[in-house]
Amino acid sequence: MFAKVQRAGQLIGNMGWRYIFFRLGFELKKRTGIHKKAFPVRPAHETFLSLDEWRRDYVPFFFRSKGEIDFTLPLSKELEKEHAQISAYNFTFFSSLEYELGADYDWLTNPDTGYSYNGTAHWTDINDYNQAAGDIKFVWEPSRFSHLYTLIRFDKHSGVDCSAQVFDEISNWINANAINQGPNFKCSQEISLRMMNWIFALYYYRNSPTLTNELFDEIQHYIFWQTRHVYDNINFSRIAVRNNHAITETLALYIVGLLFPQLPGAAKWKKDGKRWFEEEIAYQVYEDGTFLQFSMNYHRVVVQLMTWAIRLAGLNNERFDEVVYDRAKKSLQFLTAAMDETTGWLPNYGANDGALFFKLSDNHFRDYRPQLEALSNVLGVKWPYGHFEDSDWYGLKPFESSERLAVPPGYRSFNKGGYHIYRSADSMSFVRCGNHKDRPSQADNLHLDVWHKGINILHDAGSYKYNADQSDLKYFMGSRSHNTVMLDDYDQMEKGARFIWYYWTQCESVKTSETDDHFFFEGIIKAFQYINKNIRHTRKITVHKKAFVWEVEDTIDNKPPEMMLTQLWHTCYPGMLKFESSTALHEALKPSVGAGYYSSFYGKKEKCTEIAFATNENRVATRITVI
Repeated sequence: MFAKVQRAGQLIGNMGWRYIFFRLGFELKKRTGIHKKAFPVRPAHETFLSLDEWRRDYVPFFFRSKGEIDFTLPLSKELEKEHAQISAYNFTFFSSLEYELGADYDWLTNPDTGYSYNGTAHWTDINDYNQAAGDIKFVWEPSRFSHLYTLIRFDKHSGVDCSAQVFDEISNWINANAINQGPNFKCSQEISLRMMNWIFALYYYRNSPTLTNELFDEIQHYIFWQTRHVYDNINFSRIAVRNNHAITETLALYIVGLLFPQLPGAAKWKKDGKRWFEEEIAYQVYEDGTFLQFSMNYHRVVVQLMTWAIRLAGLNNERFDEVVYDRAKKSLQFLTAAMDETTGWLPNYGANDGALFFKLSDNHFRDYRPQLEALSNVLGVKWPYGHFEDSDWYGLKPFESSERLAVPPGYRSFNKGGYHIYRSADSMSFVRCGNHKDRPSQADNLHLDVWHKGINILHDAGSYKYNADQSDLKYFMGSRSHNTVMLDDYDQMEKGARFIWYYWTQCESVKTSETDDHFFFEGIIKAFQYINKNIRHTRKITVHKKAFVWEVEDTIDNKPPEMMLTQLWHTCYPGMLKFESSTALHEALKPSVGAGYYSSFYGKKEKCTEIAFATNENRVATRITVI
């Protein structure tokens, strides 16, 4: 009983009373049926905007139609292959997993488990954490319509008209998904992304004869009701979730209100959406350009959303609050600082659900350069790491400016997010040592990522799935999958339900220095507070500049004597590394070498090598050498 009271106090202290009262009120409205009345099913069809009116009253977009796009690129083998796969109803999920959905796919069945959701149930009755159903993201993924970018890009580069294929997909989805019913109305972010991707297709095929009056009438009806759903449920993402969902949804309100001013409520959506988007960017993107979700992949989501926002506002002679432009530029600087220059990859750090909403180039999912270049161009900052197709679709040209991004060797700190980056010739060391004022998703403080000549030789594990068995959830969310330490089988924080953690880790101090030969880092965090409030984890790292050597010393003050201290390392390249470890008494430690797991793509679990050094003492010192 006392433990439950403590966890309740932790939840209130971490999340705040606003969150608690909202969640209680939301559940009350759900159970009393108030939500069902607020979100009616099968509303009467109304025509708010005709196709002729929409074509006539042009509101500036990235392009007017496909006939007015002025860039040309050859058709790549990769794009040709992707188009053939989609044409055969073979869809790629999360940039990696392939499922053959078939021509008669119902948009309600999880291809990973075969479970079919009830398409006639009100969205409030859909359980998105049903163990039998599996991960609902496998249903949401095709319904985002991100695959339309493959069809549209193929159309552009091959000259083959794909309009019938695109609009058949949209029409089939509309016929299978009644408004406010089924799993595809459960998440307002998914609704927002679907609308944004439909809008991109509408503009591209603006003058296509395949876009008939009847089809446009159905689409405008669904855009109206989906936007109304997002608007009426916006506080769930702004209070209960408060992450990239809120940024996506508030931007979608602004975009629909901007581009479809004839719809009832459009002026309100646009005004409130703009204001809320500014507030979310100011809150979620910290002053140093780091992001409250502590995730590289989710930060890229925000990069793409800010690119859409800034570009569309500029094309329509509008401007956001200056904080949006400032945080966009700071995000660009942070992510570039953490990027491997040769590959464009970043650490697989933090939650990674495979999100790449607007895939506008052939580049690898882990390559961030196309999205960072687009944001750079829209901000008027010179991008020195190559030109990519994304910018062309936004109508952006490489920008010549005296303001230029650069990744110089040396030390960079981003203290608001708690990131420390050390670069020397052919190596990058990435350390997280931060506070949590916002909800953490993984128990990974003091994680060390190491890159050598473009290879991520010591890596983070990623996420795998958000709805998996308990052992996988504990592994990927917990400390075990990160390059940090554990006490027995205990994580740095105590796991609660779903995405909740208790006893958040906090940074107490960071010291860093440099000589001609070394970088030095020392970070101290409060961790394992649910075991003993006086426990402190100190990690000291020496990065050699003139040799590929890292020395890491972990000390746990006030460690319970009966508990084992285990220092963990994860690599896909064990043959490249030599580990030498000792205890506080300078006794050599033998490594325990076993199987760890790695998920570079959401939904895909691969084996890696886990190297663990365990002792009953309170200190482990390890020397890691590239051989």
